[in-house]
Formats: sequence, structure tokens, C-alpha cells
Amino acid sequence: MKMFHPFCLILSKYCTIFTFKTLAIVLLLFPIHSSLLAAGQDSSHSFLPSIVVKVSLSTQTMKVYQNGVATFEWPVSTARPGKSTPKGIWTAKWLSRNHKSSRYNNAPMPYSIFYDGNFAVHGTDQVHHLGSPASAGCIRLHPDNASVLFSLVEAAGLKNTVISVLN
Repeated sequence: MKMFHPFCLILSKYCTIFTFKTLAIVLLLFPIHSSLLAAGQDSSHSFLPSIVVKVSLSTQTMKVYQNGVATFEWPVSTARPGKSTPKGIWTAKWLSRNHKSSRYNNAPMPYSIFYDGNFAVHGTDQVHHLGSPASAGCIRLHPDNASVLFSLVEAAGLKNTVISVLN
């Protein structure tokens, strides 16, 4: 956190509308430009995640960023009416390549990336629903895209992966 001190001072002087939660979101999702760091500080040793997954509930899309660069955009399916996909920001918690749902009749959940309890990003065989709400709360992807994301997260590490679900 020491390296963000100059950035926080700038924000506190010029903008009083930021809440701590908003500031945390800004710091997690946007790379800090090296000019904002104090002299002698190196941005390459920051704790910024190398993989950021941004899911938009309103557009039913996912954008994947690698080291701050947008590399993929895919359609997803999130919660259908009557169900809920939680909004927020999490680090990835655990991976399961060939997961089967214990809640929904052993439904296949290939390339699962769990981020909040039982909620995960995972592949689906219901690809015709992608782009519209259809799940029980998880974030569904085409299995090919889920495989790519799974490999990225596996290579970067769970602690270096942030999953953001916003409006």
C-alpha cells in the first residue's frame, strides 16, 4: 500500500466523492501510471493483478485483461430471473477442471474458476443461451473460452486473478 500513498493524496485533495470501496475498485481495476509513484518506487513490483475479469450483467459480456491490456471479450450468461449473480470484486479462490454441480443434478461445469462460495465462472453446454441471463447464478462461458480463461488463471495464479461483476 505504501506505493499508492501519492495517488491517494492526489485523490483526497481534489475529489471528496470517493468512498473507500470506490477507491479500492479503482486501485484494483486500473493500472497505476509510473508518474504517480514516489521517486524510487517500481511499478513492476505492485500487487496489481495480472488477470482481471470484468463481467457486465447489463450487457451479458466478459472482458479479460492481461497486465492491464484487454485481450478477450466474450458473451456470458448470468442469473436468470428469480436467481442472482452476486455483484462485487473477488480474487479467484479455487479451480476445478472437470467440476460437476453438487446442487444441480451433476450438471457439468467444465473449467470452473470459483470466486465467491459456490459461484464460479465456468463452461456450459447451453451455448445457445450465451448473451442472455440463463444460469442459476454462476457466470457461464462457451467451453472453448472457459478453457482459455482457465489456462490464463492457472498460469497467473489465483492470487493474481480478480473477478469483477458489475451492473
